[in-house]
Amino acid sequence: MPVTHGILTHRYPHHTKLGRHQVLDARSLQWVHEHTGAALKPVQHAPRVPVLDQEDLFAQGIYLSQILAGAEDVDALGSCTGNAGTAGVSLLLDDAEAKAAGLDLADPKSAEEWAIGLYAEATGLDDADGTFPPADTGSSGLAIAKALKRRGLVGHYRHATNATAVASLLQTGGLLFGVPWFKAWFEPDRYGFIDGGDWESSPLAGGHEIFVTGLEQVVQDHAGRVEPGSTVIRFRNSWSRSWGDDGDGLMTLATYQRLRRYIDAIQLAKSDAIQLRK
Repeated sequence: MPVTHGILTHRYPHHTKLGRHQVLDARSLQWVHEHTGAALKPVQHAPRVPVLDQEDLFAQGIYLSQILAGAEDVDALGSCTGNAGTAGVSLLLDDAEAKAAGLDLADPKSAEEWAIGLYAEATGLDDADGTFPPADTGSSGLAIAKALKRRGLVGHYRHATNATAVASLLQTGGLLFGVPWFKAWFEPDRYGFIDGGDWESSPLAGGHEIFVTGLEQVVQDHAGRVEPGSTVIRFRNSWSRSWGDDGDGLMTLATYQRLRRYIDAIQLAKSDAIQLRK
């Protein structure tokens, strides 16, 4: 984490397919996860909500003016942070808890509206100028975690700051993953990888929040550290099931390592001890 005191904010240009800004708070350093050296294994944590879509809102029957006072009706919203947070919290809530929180785990339209509300709340908790509504300002993974904690839906969240810690946290749950998004990544290769080609020569499109659902494969060295080039994560995007592999994408942790200073990885928990719905 490239900050030792205070708060660092890195704002990205507005883009309705994206919408994440990087916010690092030095106080988070006390909640950084360290891997103990145990063997890691492939694992998946499928969100309990459908694949969401921050675009084509009208086709989904979503009119922002009907769900948020002061919002204008637009067909796309930079609410990726809210969508990733909704995917993440769905893993922590049982059916009764989700119902009490107003989150319909089965209906895509209702879940997307819930995600938009979460995004709106987070814009009031981050360090970005303005709030949504009325302005589609974007937000951060940290603000989403704060909003979920304020709602009483999570009790704690922790951070990963290296590839081994990312793989280690994925043993117990998914991760909010804020990344710089390159134009080449909009179209994954035929295997679902966003980083399969020469993405490093591609222009930066903006910042994006995804939800990492697990490890497709993992390789460790003799000291228990992951080998990033041979370790693959799967993530849930928020551009409908038509994108990537039924709404999911893949990335090697070598790409994470390359961009680590610009990425924040946050795991939500119901309490200080990670608790996931069985």
